[in-house]
Amino acid sequence: MHRFRVQLILALIASVTLVSVASTYFDDLRHRHVLRQELQVRTNWMGVSLEPNIEAELTAGNLAGLSVLAQNLRSVTGSLGLAIFDPDGRLLVSSGPPQLMSALSPGLVLKSLQKGSVESRFSHIDGWQWLEETFPLHQGSQLSGAMTIAVDAGYIHSETVSLWMQSFWRILVLVVLIVAITYAMVRWFLLRPMMRVVERVRRLRTGEGEGPVKAEFSLFPNLVREVETIAESLIAARASAETEARLREAGESQWTAERLAVRIRNRAGSSRIFLVSNREPYMHVHKGREIACVVPPSGMVTALEPVVCACDGVWVAAGSGDADKEAVDSFDRLRVPPDDPRYTLRRVWLTPEEEEKYYEGFANEGLWPLCHIAHTRPIFRAGDWECYQRVNRHFCNALAEEMEGSEDPIVFVQDFHFALLPSMIKQARPDARVAIFWHIPWPNPEVFGICPWQSELIDGLLGADLIGFHIPVHCYNFLATVDRALEARTDNAHRTVLRHGHTTAVRPYPVSVAFEGASHALAAENTIDSLETGAAERDRLLNEVGVRTESVAVGVDRLDYTKGIVERLMAVENLLEMHPFYLERFTLVQIAAPSRTHIPAYADLSKRVEETVERINHRFQTQHWRPIVLIERQCDHEEVGRWYRAADICLVTSLHDGMNLVAKEFVAARDDEDGVLILSKFTGAAVELQDALIVNPYDIDGVAEAICAGLDMSRDDRRIRMKRMRRQVMEHNIYLWAANVLGDLRELRIDTAEEAEPNSGRIAPQVASAIDAEVAARKTA
Repeated sequence: MHRFRVQLILALIASVTLVSVASTYFDDLRHRHVLRQELQVRTNWMGVSLEPNIEAELTAGNLAGLSVLAQNLRSVTGSLGLAIFDPDGRLLVSSGPPQLMSALSPGLVLKSLQKGSVESRFSHIDGWQWLEETFPLHQGSQLSGAMTIAVDAGYIHSETVSLWMQSFWRILVLVVLIVAITYAMVRWFLLRPMMRVVERVRRLRTGEGEGPVKAEFSLFPNLVREVETIAESLIAARASAETEARLREAGESQWTAERLAVRIRNRAGSSRIFLVSNREPYMHVHKGREIACVVPPSGMVTALEPVVCACDGVWVAAGSGDADKEAVDSFDRLRVPPDDPRYTLRRVWLTPEEEEKYYEGFANEGLWPLCHIAHTRPIFRAGDWECYQRVNRHFCNALAEEMEGSEDPIVFVQDFHFALLPSMIKQARPDARVAIFWHIPWPNPEVFGICPWQSELIDGLLGADLIGFHIPVHCYNFLATVDRALEARTDNAHRTVLRHGHTTAVRPYPVSVAFEGASHALAAENTIDSLETGAAERDRLLNEVGVRTESVAVGVDRLDYTKGIVERLMAVENLLEMHPFYLERFTLVQIAAPSRTHIPAYADLSKRVEETVERINHRFQTQHWRPIVLIERQCDHEEVGRWYRAADICLVTSLHDGMNLVAKEFVAARDDEDGVLILSKFTGAAVELQDALIVNPYDIDGVAEAICAGLDMSRDDRRIRMKRMRRQVMEHNIYLWAANVLGDLRELRIDTAEEAEPNSGRIAPQVASAIDAEVAARKTA
């Protein structure tokens, strides 16, 4: 580093000196030119003034008078010398130093006489420097001789020397100032932050530091990005290794992204994995004049990205960013992640009409309320259904293009947006192993029968080799719906459906979260310092929203009618009515991210929530306290995590939910092993998180009493419950979910069309038994 500094200083000195010398040189040339021009103008004016007197004496032929006149004029003008010549260029008279007079150029005189014009030149001899200028003299129209005036030009040299001396001192001062300022800036803005980064990376390498590297300089954004990526990789690798070591010591095994990747590589063999989802894992958006790559908040990306990274897979999704088309190649593909490309993202383009009718129309105004028992009437339109079919075909065509050349591909389709896609894929590639996971509930046959196209949707789903739901009751609802709607053979014992010689397995796979805090779950109890830190963080959050309170509950939801937000607000109102002790002591912070705002039911819900919050706050609030804080915007994962850790209670009161990951996110975030979860009995999470306070969200008084019980619960009781829930989430995290789905899909027997017999499509008995045994073990755990 010292050598770098010396080289930097020398380079700066050389650069500044070279530039300054060059600048002075050109200044000198310009200054000399100006001074010479000024001297020539003055000399010319002097000669023109003397010409009449000299011409008169020359005409009279009075050489003695001419000599006296020349001496007088030289004395008056202050010139160095004055000489008069005849028309042949012979010297007649002169006045001035003999050495100077003898050095006057005869050639200049002859040139002036020949051309009849004024001629000049600069000359020097010994210590003399002068400008000699020759003027032709006339008698009438006849040339009568010439006059040469010699004017001192030595001052030009003196001014040039002075200019170079000034430049020398200026260069010296500039070198010192520029070197000092540049060195200070480089040291402050480059070397100092770089040394901090180097020290941070060294500490990460030696295990002395935690947390991401925060680069403090932006001169080299690519270097900053690479350093941050390396640091994050080091942190993740060390955390994973420490977690694995700690779990091995405890005789346990936790699923991680790395373990999932190894499992996929070992099980997939030569097969390539293709994922299909409506939401893309990376989107490109315009930010000013630049294009930024952002990651939409999604637990699905967390779970499935290690899968496609492990075997250079392909993720097919709808392009949703306003700069997405600018980021892809001519085949609508790009490699992701941006900092470490490991798999291919294939984007499918939808028209505004298709987005409106397929996504907002059929999917969210039709299937979503149909599958959720939230008493919102589903709306089915023929135009929406046509768009839904067309979009599923778009995705099938894109997927078929990506699967060209791949042997025995594995296809994993996500959610209710693509119910028709499994059958389309099987028709295009019978050798493909196809699974679809239905992320929302599946209602009973009577409810699903409301859909005018239930047979087509179920037939499309049965093209899959494996259909996954969150909990067993959804599996059985689906099997009952198949029995009611189609000609098919269902096997409830093994949960399979045989239709047209093809067997589909139906299995429960409770989805989960990443749970990156396993190390904390096995750590010792928190110290007093950590508790004080948590209290300080809560005070900061409450100050941000302008509330003073003792106890905090948090709700985190999309603004959706299935989430029971209005019922939750009414429960808080009942709590304050029945238990006035909590006035000015309890506040609910409700984070409600706007969702599907173009759909009337969602716009009506937003208005109702705002009105309810305003009414309750108006009824109970004081100067420094209000019972409900509504944060109606999209909050990032970090901000939500801060509220999870600060809250005494998390309220999850969905009217109906397939799983609801907010409950598991809250549990995973509580590395202090404290806090109370109040959970709706109508969520899939209630099947697993039995240590939560389970409530009926329609029972407003019951939810209010549960809040009161949670606030009164002893710390020991809270910790016992939270520890058990954290262990459940840790052992059944998102990576285990992905491993189970794809592992079971790989174990299925896939019969070709030529092998199909009446029972040939059925899952192999030994495989079915193994899968059912594993599912039973999961349920028992």
